[in-house]
Amino acid sequence: MVFEIRTAEPADAAGIAGVWAAAMPYLVQTARAIEAGLRTNPNRVVLIAEAGSEIVGYGNVYLPEPGEESPRIRITVLVSPAYRRQGIGSALADRIEAAAAAAGAASLLIVVSDDEPSRQFSAARGYTLGRELSHSAAELSGVPDAPPVPAGLRVADFDAVEPHAIWAALAATADDDPSGLSDAPPYEDWLASEWEHPELRRDLSIAVLEGDAVLAFTTTTADPERRVTWSASTGSIPAARGRGLAKLVKAVALGRARDAGLLTAFTGNDANNKPMLAVNEWLGYRIAGKAWTAEKTL
Repeated sequence: MVFEIRTAEPADAAGIAGVWAAAMPYLVQTARAIEAGLRTNPNRVVLIAEAGSEIVGYGNVYLPEPGEESPRIRITVLVSPAYRRQGIGSALADRIEAAAAAAGAASLLIVVSDDEPSRQFSAARGYTLGRELSHSAAELSGVPDAPPVPAGLRVADFDAVEPHAIWAALAATADDDPSGLSDAPPYEDWLASEWEHPELRRDLSIAVLEGDAVLAFTTTTADPERRVTWSASTGSIPAARGRGLAKLVKAVALGRARDAGLLTAFTGNDANNKPMLAVNEWLGYRIAGKAWTAEKTL
């Protein structure tokens, strides 16, 4: 098959969204959000595979912070299922791995779908499977009522919270993700890439506060065309754990998503994150797919 690997441009956003939808349908990756990222986020290398006029593959390098020595760099390589086993994934991976190495990577972190061809592909390139991940779905029509708000605390959507307070809570919880896929970028970078994300629904993203301090939060992105949401991150700061606040924020967020006319909520977790998986089961999430983290030392 004849194809070309080239740097992605904003005009490629719809095609890239199509690759994501075909290869990882649980995630919310809209053309509008992808276009905005290509225009505004300088901290990535983004490549596409193009066959004729169709975008059939996608690769991404999340570049490290300047001055970071021997980092583990996260990468993505995706090929639409209909175009696999034709050398596209290998060509993309060669270019993506080379870009990561040029950026100073000591090791690479990637997410591998839980199917035999994907696992074989990653193993052949020297990756070792690490953490099992689960992708879960919940029909919003069946979301339970939210628990009561504890005395002295209040619930607010992100529109009513100072963004720095959200970022501070994220920074306090990012290292708790056992998968290693979460991070807390510098505040200004986070404002540009996450707070101003085109599909962030601040009205459906919820925090629990004590005064002006965020104790727990959940972040929601949405695809209005597919009528689905993605719970991008949920956390409780260390001092507020064991009080059911993660359950509270997620229940409020899903109830508001249902009331906004959305139909299905997706989320992803490390398969050993038992406390969050228990919360998700109570909310009505059921496992819809699995994946793995995988690492390779350069």
